[in-house]
Amino acid sequence: MNEYTLIQISGILIAATACQWLAWRVKIPGIVFLLITGILAGPVMGLLNPEKMMGDLFFPFVSMSVALILFEGSLTLDFAQIRGLHMVVRNMVSFGMLITWIITALAARLGLGLSWHISVLLGAITSVSGPTVIVPMLRTIRPNHNIANILRWEGIIVDPIGAAMAVLAYEFIISGSAQQAMGHTVLVFVRLVATGTAIGVVCGYGFGLAIRKHWIPEFMHNLFAISLVLGAFVFSNHLQHEAGLVTVTVMGIWLANMKDVPIGDILDFKEHISILLISVLFIMLAARLNIDELIALGWEMSFLFIAIQFLARPMNIMVSSIGSRLTWPERHMLAWIAPRGIVAAAISALFATQLQKAGYPDAGVLVPLTFFIIISTVIVQSVTARPIALWLKVAEPTPNGFVIFGANQLARAIGKALMDLGFQVQLADTGWDQVMKAKNEGLPTYFGNPVSEHADRHIQLVGIRGVLALFPHEAANVAVAIHYRLEFGADEIYILPSRPEENRSTADRMSIQTHGKILFGQTASYPAMATDMARGGHIITTKLTEKFTLAQFTQKHGQKALLLFAVDKTNRLHVYAHDSQIVPEPGWSLVYMLKNGENNHLGTGEDKHNIDPVRLKKGYNV
Repeated sequence: MNEYTLIQISGILIAATACQWLAWRVKIPGIVFLLITGILAGPVMGLLNPEKMMGDLFFPFVSMSVALILFEGSLTLDFAQIRGLHMVVRNMVSFGMLITWIITALAARLGLGLSWHISVLLGAITSVSGPTVIVPMLRTIRPNHNIANILRWEGIIVDPIGAAMAVLAYEFIISGSAQQAMGHTVLVFVRLVATGTAIGVVCGYGFGLAIRKHWIPEFMHNLFAISLVLGAFVFSNHLQHEAGLVTVTVMGIWLANMKDVPIGDILDFKEHISILLISVLFIMLAARLNIDELIALGWEMSFLFIAIQFLARPMNIMVSSIGSRLTWPERHMLAWIAPRGIVAAAISALFATQLQKAGYPDAGVLVPLTFFIIISTVIVQSVTARPIALWLKVAEPTPNGFVIFGANQLARAIGKALMDLGFQVQLADTGWDQVMKAKNEGLPTYFGNPVSEHADRHIQLVGIRGVLALFPHEAANVAVAIHYRLEFGADEIYILPSRPEENRSTADRMSIQTHGKILFGQTASYPAMATDMARGGHIITTKLTEKFTLAQFTQKHGQKALLLFAVDKTNRLHVYAHDSQIVPEPGWSLVYMLKNGENNHLGTGEDKHNIDPVRLKKGYNV
């Protein structure tokens, strides 16, 4: 390996990191900057030629990278989380995807004059979306829950299905005459599904059982996962061409839905591998783009984009949403958003090369056309989707909810109080037992590292305005604050310290105030509040009236009550912090913690108990 090759590899990694950071900074899908970088480094400036750099290892690297990316995506497919939306999503990735495939193939044939073989394959390749482009776009658009959840799940599920359909189209093309092709394709389909499913189930169950029985030490889980995924992928492909993608997808789904198998650490590690592979792949694949071939296609490319954007996607949604409760504005919004991502780019490169070697010269247009569709859908939809969502009135109103980091007893009580008042909350924690207690109490939860890429994709931020960091350890709270400060701004990051402010040095106070606000005032701390909750403290909501003012509330409860939140007449939630200037008026509601020992049996009826510790304890064992 010569020095120039080392410079190219390091340059790719540095450029990939810079692109992902820039995308995070401006809240635009990273694929935009990765594609631009690859095109500039490859066909424009001639600095990067991936096939020359890697030789015969290039396409094996692409194949195995896609396998790892699909496995990481399938690890998130917990079917229990999609039951409420299963009908629409199921239709979109089956009937809807078939409609998209057919319309795209017809547009490529009639509009671009491609052969039927290449048109059918292009339709299969460009029918997939992906979470790598959907999730960043949703953060910018901020649609309502129905739209956000459907798009997120479609992006995860459709990738492996689309990849399998592209394999079938490829096998149909290379199998010869129409009659022979049909029989061969059916046989390939049976073999592909059977081989991929069987090996995926065996490997998924075996690996899950080994984790559950502790046959593999925890520090080797990630090493085993990568080795097993790649080994199963290669073995499946050896038995049946391209069955490996089905294998890794089935393996991931099986693990994700297997009981008593903790996969959080594997997910955390895999997401870092995936983001690295996605970044490197996009740059390298874009660097292979032949600009002359793209220009030679002419304006007819626009016809393909118009057919996909304005005909295929709307038809997909119209058919898929029949019988659903989606409103027409929600259907219109879904019909506009369907960006293409990494799987389409990778598969197009693989099949284009193989088909050209097999004697299909027009297969060379697969790559430029696929990249044109990726670039056009991402850019057009990223720019226009938010204004359209506002026009259709399907965008979330002013965010007023909170992500609560921590699922301990205090966090659960606060989350329940806010949810009872109608505010959106989601609790996130790395402790499985705490998360399950919160889930059993009816609170939306996320299990995993809250500052990971996986959390960025799966913590629902639609309708969320800020963060309440309630972990017992202050270092974890500060890490959360740093991670989400750019997302929400320091004014909406609230941290509960591990010591009261009067017991902290100026430097300690500044370390929190640099990244957010000190939660619940100068006297509050996690140990004190957690102790009060454990001793029978209550989270209570009371409404101020002309007869029961803030002064009377203070006189009644004194030091026994710690003010947490105030809700004004417009239903705006105000958080008590070290620098709060909140003046509650009659008509406002106060949320406070009342220490045990106070007379909680109020005869006046001003206070309403939203949380009963006895009921909470019963909920722990559900």
